[in-house]
Formats: sequence, structure tokens, C-alpha cells
Amino acid sequence: MRKINLLKPKPVYFFISGATVSVFLFALIFGFQNNNQIGDAGKQMSLQFSITQPEIPREVYLFGEKMPIDNFEVYERLDREIIVNTYLHSATILALKRANRWFPVIEPVLKRNNIPDDFKYLAVAESNLENVVSPAGATGFWQFIKSAATEYGLEVNNEVDERYDVEKSTEAACKFLKDAYQKFGSWTMAAAAYNAGMNGIDKWSGLQKAKNYYNLVLGIETSRYIARVAAIKIIMENPQKYGFNLTEKDLYYPLKYKEVVLDSSVTDFADYAVSLGINYKTLKYFNPWLRDTSLENKNRKKYTIRIPEEGSIKLIEED
Repeated sequence: MRKINLLKPKPVYFFISGATVSVFLFALIFGFQNNNQIGDAGKQMSLQFSITQPEIPREVYLFGEKMPIDNFEVYERLDREIIVNTYLHSATILALKRANRWFPVIEPVLKRNNIPDDFKYLAVAESNLENVVSPAGATGFWQFIKSAATEYGLEVNNEVDERYDVEKSTEAACKFLKDAYQKFGSWTMAAAAYNAGMNGIDKWSGLQKAKNYYNLVLGIETSRYIARVAAIKIIMENPQKYGFNLTEKDLYYPLKYKEVVLDSSVTDFADYAVSLGINYKTLKYFNPWLRDTSLENKNRKKYTIRIPEEGSIKLIEED
């Protein structure tokens, strides 16, 4: 066996000066105090931004129909959507602010057509009360695709797209919902059909031999849809309970406007706007359904143009 020589390690000596000790003690004390400050701040942050389980009501009615939340799966669907929309802060805050402007436009149309008032929350679910365009081309507050829009009486072309007119598109949505209710005998099923189409709901209802929405196996989006509308309603009807403490001054005020009739062609809407005492941007904001800078209007169709009441908004002057 080969002999192994083990070398004895040499001692290592450290020399610490008084200055080094002072620096070490200062860092130790400062760090301790700083940790305490961070701890206090963390406690304050925890108190101010407490993340808790939002309250789930014991009973929920949507479109005048009772949700069967005593069924565990329906309860968990609703629970999910209330959690999502409670903590989807920016979108929910914007919905609350916009609702103050747009619900007064939507509500009378629903009432006039005998559609349950809760359907205004369906518009929130569809677009968050904004004239958005989906990847599939669904457009406006009520997210109509072109074929459905024209079927329900909206004009859609390169110059005019009434899907962007909140009042007219709400009228079209009411027509669809009436047809769906007549077909399915339930506002909940009518709302589901708004998301998945009447043919889709009819097909799955027939295959599964079920007429109750809550007994149907549907795609993820349509399965979540009704619970999402219900969650939006619950939160928007009592926002403070869910942590949204907006004051009246935070809300967007309703637009005040007067109407003028346009029954001729327009070669330049910028010039037309100036003739009305406003600018092109303001004309477009109050009439987003005007999609071009001109209007041919060969048949001299009558269009209603909205312009702000005098003094209701502050126009920005040109330099």
C-alpha cells in the first residue's frame, strides 16, 4: 500500500480594525431598522390591498330567472366569474365609469322592447361598453357580425356601419333576443344563444335532450357566459362591496346632444362639421357609425346626425 503524506494546514490569522467593527455594527443596526420599516410597510400594504374571497349572494336572479346556485357546479361557475371580475380592476372600473354614460341610452331601448333590464350587463360582457372589433369581425357594443347585423336591420357598408350606433345596435340586439326567447322560452337560453348562435344552442339542446341551459354541456366560452353576465350585474349593482369605491365625479357624464337630419350626399365631412360649428373629430365621436370622410347617399336616405348641445363640451381651438 502506498503511503499518503497528509500536510498539516497552516493557521490563518485575521486582523480586524476598530473602523471595520464600527462599519459592521452600523450595517447591522441599520439593516435591523430597515427590515422593521419594510415589515411595517408590508403590513400597511396588506391592510390596504387585502385579497379576500368576494361575497357570493345566497340567491341570484338574472333576466328575472333564478340561477340554480344550489348546484355545486353552477355555484363554482359563478364564484369563478365574481373572483375574476372583482380582481380585473381596470376593466371593471372602466365598466362602472362608462355605464353612467351609456346605460341611460341602453335602458330605454330595452324597456321599449320588453326586454329584461339585466341585458344591459350582457353588453358589458360583450364589449365593456366600448365600440370594439373582435378578431372575427364582431363590432360595436353588442358585437354583431356583419351578416347578423344586416339580418336585424342595421346598415353596414364602407360609408355607414350602424353597429357603431349604440341606440340602433341595441334595437337590433332586442330583435335577436325576442326571436331567441320565442324559440327557447327562456331568457337565459336566449342570452346563451346570443353568444353561441341560435343554431348552436338548438343543436346541442337536441343532441343532449336538455332544454335547460344549466344542464347543457357547451363550449368553455358559452358555459362561462351566463355566470359572467351575472357576476358583472352583482358587482355593478353593489360596487363598494367588491372594493370599487368610485365617487360621482369619477364617472363619465352622459353626452348632451341635439339632432339634425342629413338627407343628401357629403363630399367632405370635415367641411360639414365646420358648417355645424364643430370639428371633424367631434362629429366622429358623436357619430362613430360614419365610417368614411364622405357620404354618397344616392337615394337621399335620411340620417340622424348628433352634435353636442352648445356649451355641453369644451371644443379645442386650433392654434
